[in-house]
Amino acid sequence: MYTALVIGAGFSGIGAAIELRRRGIDDFVVLERAQEVGGTWRDNVYPGVACDVPSLLYSYSFEPAPWSKLYADGAEIQQYIRHVVDKYDVRRFVRFGHDVSSMTFDDAEGIWTVTTNQGQLRAKNVIASYGPLANPSLPSIDGLEDFGGDVIHSAAWDRNHDFSGQTVAVIGTGSTAVQLIPELVKVAGKVVVFQRTAGWVLPRGNLRTPPRVLRFFGRFPFAQGLVRAGLFRATELSALALVWNTVLTSVVALAGKLFLRREVRDPWLRRLLTPRFRPGCKRMLVSDDYLKALQAENCQVIAWPIARIGDNGVMTCEGVEHLADAIVCATGYEVTKAAPPIDIVGRNGKSLNADWARGAFAYKSVSVAGYPNLFFTFGPNAGPGHTSALVYMEAQIQYAAELISLMVKRKLTWLEVDAKAQADYNEWLQHRLEKSTWNSGGCDSWYLTEDGFNATMFPGFATTYQKLLRDIDLHHYRAAGDLELAIGGPRTADLRSHAVNR
Repeated sequence: MYTALVIGAGFSGIGAAIELRRRGIDDFVVLERAQEVGGTWRDNVYPGVACDVPSLLYSYSFEPAPWSKLYADGAEIQQYIRHVVDKYDVRRFVRFGHDVSSMTFDDAEGIWTVTTNQGQLRAKNVIASYGPLANPSLPSIDGLEDFGGDVIHSAAWDRNHDFSGQTVAVIGTGSTAVQLIPELVKVAGKVVVFQRTAGWVLPRGNLRTPPRVLRFFGRFPFAQGLVRAGLFRATELSALALVWNTVLTSVVALAGKLFLRREVRDPWLRRLLTPRFRPGCKRMLVSDDYLKALQAENCQVIAWPIARIGDNGVMTCEGVEHLADAIVCATGYEVTKAAPPIDIVGRNGKSLNADWARGAFAYKSVSVAGYPNLFFTFGPNAGPGHTSALVYMEAQIQYAAELISLMVKRKLTWLEVDAKAQADYNEWLQHRLEKSTWNSGGCDSWYLTEDGFNATMFPGFATTYQKLLRDIDLHHYRAAGDLELAIGGPRTADLRSHAVNR
């Protein structure tokens, strides 16, 4: 039996392993279904894949990287993850080829039994780091399975497919598509882009890092830290434009319209590419070449809704069939807005899949009442709309590791967030969300469930979220353990005299 079991060896799972080791906990295991670390950066190898936030913010705070560009490409990020794994001696804790299907909590022993394709493992604590971008989502379009050519999802890229001279239909115009489409236009005979919703596009300005700057950062790491801190403050300021509707929102909208007008000369195409929602409602797109690619001679933008897909191409609702040799789906992932991707059974047979059926919820994105000793990274309402997700992730990892350390020191059998504390937190959270860009003004995005519940985003600054997770209020937790039973105390431990401020 392990003290801790981590599901997933992406950024958050590797970070959790490093944090556990830092706290002296070495009897843990990391389960990874693939044969290499990296998560989404291992899986996404489509042409043009890159980070869409400044790279200096897209790394662990304790391990700065000498990024070659302002926005690093996917291969460089994957190389960085492998570097961290080797430097911090994490690989020996990872069991590859272990795909988790379910986990069940034993009330009496306070132990999770985790079922994988390689058998079962038992652990006192589980850190669920499978991430929100784990399982690719194909669009729900009639006839997709009947298409006579190849259907390729951007997150399951076929490196051997030759697009030269082919007519390629691209479904999706989000953050992946703006990176992929310019690359396809370079090689394909024709690219037909099916746009459901136009997004806000801003220039990326992906400058290369001069060698002398890299050498300077290598000699003076604190200087790189200062630049990172400055970038972080700048992105925090952008929350005033993207999280809430303010005068800065209008400034961003104006910048987007001016960039569109500068890049797209044709009035009709410019009209098709003009967003009908406020900046922030959907993820902002950053690209220097996407709008140019859409105007290439071998590229066509279709704004009519797709009716169905046939043997030879894509049929739009006005009755036109657009022939294609291949279909590329840049349609994102099955994001956990509702039931988790694995079956989770907690105390007294509670099913998290049933509890989350209409929308996921948690306490501070990490803990869920009824599921002791279970901690989430990138859990419900942990998504940022304006800065790097890794800032939020590190806060969650430290929070979970602190509670696991507490359990080890006090020999607790289980530790569970109080249901009332969870309800109070989510009432506060949803009240703040009502005033956010995502939940007001008719915004419709993948952040929301079908009935409009926001289980994805955090309505505030990253610094606000960090403070929430730095302050661990043990009034909000219940516990039981051998120590209390040994002295004849109640099964539920009283933790009220303790608080952890990190």
